[in-house]
Amino acid sequence: MVDTKELRFEEILLDVEALNQKAFNLELDITKVSYHAYLYLREDYSLLRSGGALGRGCGPLIVAKEGYNIKDLKGKRIAIPGKFTTAFLLLRLFDPELCINPSIMTFDRIMLAVKNGEVDAGLIIHESRFTYPLYGLKEIMDLGKWWEDETGLPIPLGCIIARRTLGDDMIKRINGYIRMSLEYSLANPARPMDYIKQHSQELSDHVIKQHIDLYVNNYSLDIGDEGEKAIEELLKRSQDRGVLSY
Repeated sequence: MVDTKELRFEEILLDVEALNQKAFNLELDITKVSYHAYLYLREDYSLLRSGGALGRGCGPLIVAKEGYNIKDLKGKRIAIPGKFTTAFLLLRLFDPELCINPSIMTFDRIMLAVKNGEVDAGLIIHESRFTYPLYGLKEIMDLGKWWEDETGLPIPLGCIIARRTLGDDMIKRINGYIRMSLEYSLANPARPMDYIKQHSQELSDHVIKQHIDLYVNNYSLDIGDEGEKAIEELLKRSQDRGVLSY
């Protein structure tokens, strides 16, 4: 276990887009957000080097029923997991014409909405990339692979940020505790499983393991030089394409 000394933390478990909105409202001292949201929050929040989700082969997917290809989806209804998710930012960077008619919903509702014909396609994240075939859907595009092919860099998906008002020393302490907790979990993978299952959208041990193996990696311990370059590239491309408009 990690001893956080006299510091005590109150957890708030919400969908990432809900956390994005709370950060915009400056409601949280420490929070996970999408890197897309972080691009707007840099003045008020400091990026922690540990605890984030960056990597390769882990980007968002566009899925639909059989018979669609990416060109067919221009102007169609595409379900997205939030306006300020990195997934939606990548979709805008890839082709703004795919963002004309988005349907915003929580990520766990998207696959069923596509299956039932409520929308024409879905932009899926998290463990959905492992389970979408169970809904009779097919992959139309891997936006993470597109990003990697374009830039040669890992895709920055989500990060942990802390209010700058906490001060540099406190922020460094918090970052250290998060890194220690990750190191402990990696060394003792069975210990957090009960907690993970209690709050997971997907209860299959196999899917949970796939999710952890994919999204918890060396970049989670520290974003490193390559992670920094990926974040800078995401900001640069977003500014160059004029898609940062909040």
